[in-house]
Formats: sequence, structure tokens, C-alpha cells
Amino acid sequence: MRKIAAFLLIFSLSLFAEPPPSAKDILASVRMIESQQQIDLQGQLRQNDVVVPFRLVQNGPLIRYSFTNPEEMLQLRLGENSSRLDLVSGAGTEKFAPSKLNQRIRGTSVTYEDLAFKFLYWPTARVLGEENVRTRNCWKLQLRAPSRDSQYSNLLLWIDKASGALMRMEGYDWNAQLAKRFEVVSAQKIEGRWFLKQMRVEEFQPGTSHVQARTYLEIKR
Repeated sequence: MRKIAAFLLIFSLSLFAEPPPSAKDILASVRMIESQQQIDLQGQLRQNDVVVPFRLVQNGPLIRYSFTNPEEMLQLRLGENSSRLDLVSGAGTEKFAPSKLNQRIRGTSVTYEDLAFKFLYWPTARVLGEENVRTRNCWKLQLRAPSRDSQYSNLLLWIDKASGALMRMEGYDWNAQLAKRFEVVSAQKIEGRWFLKQMRVEEFQPGTSHVQARTYLEIKR
């Protein structure tokens, strides 16, 4: 009788358990959190002996990346339904050509598409479950590209449940092979808030698990 009573109790509680959020809700939360930052920080892309410094300035949904040697300024606007990457010059701003989004930034493994956050707006997404990444409890999502304009056919995302931060991302090419993995290595507290300190970007040799290039995206105070 006790076993039956315990089973009935667990069953009844499960009926009232709150269902997990949908992938759409999780991504909307991530976009909202990303668009509320106010920061002015220095950073760099580092791959082997190559170091590419940049300045990162964000005012809410507007993010600017400034590079030197040669000078290049990118402006990313996070909208409600899409993101837009612009090239800023003395003549004003112009939309970054979609055909150039897959180009590498200064020869590193990071592309302009990677900075554009367009995957956060992909409509086809589902929650695969929960997993821990570096002791953080995360939602694991799968997103499918809406068209072949992206270098990725689909992505796996690990999003921190507590903070909404993107902890890991795996991008798969159009042959369903792992092409690139992004993972947060460390974070830092600046003015009472947590920010990325270092993210590792690994590029894989097609069809293998061999890392052919490794870039670090690092943020400084």
C-alpha cells in the first residue's frame, strides 16, 4: 500500500509540474538579455601568434566593434525579429553584404556571421533537454538554418538557465559535419555584473574530430 501511495503522490505532483519553456521562449529571453547591456570594453581575437585587438561598445540593442590596422567599424543592431550588421564609415552606414558574412575576421576562425547573432532569430528550434557545461545547468537547443545563406545547416546551443548566457555552440556544415565549436572558458565580474572573459573557438577539419585551428575571443576591462 505504501508503494502504491508513493507512486500516486509522485504521479499527481507530475501533473502539476511546470513544463519546460519552449525553444522560442528561451531564445526570446536570450535576445532580451543581450539587448540590455551597457558596456565599453577592450577585447582581442587571438590565434597562434596573431592578435587582433578591438573595442566593444554596446548601448542596449546597438553594438559596435572597432578594429584597427586597417580601421574597420561594424555596427550590430539587435531587433525584435532580426539582427542587422552594418559597416560604418565616414560616409555613414551601409548594410554588410550577405555574400561576405562567411568571410573570416582578420584571418581568424571567427566570421562576420558569427558576430551577427542571426541564429538567435532562426524560427525552427527545439529543446533537446538539459546538460551541464562547466558546472552550469543549461538548456540544450537545436536550431535549423532557414536557408543556405548561412555557413551552418544547424546549430546546437547550450544556454545557462540562470543567466541566459550562451555557454557553448556547435555549428554543423551542410554535410551535417561538425565545423566549429564555441565555448566559454571563463567569465569576469565588472562593476557588479558578469561578462565573458575568454571564449574558445575551435574549427574542425571536415569530416573529422581534428581541430585544425583554434581562436580565442578575449574581453578585457
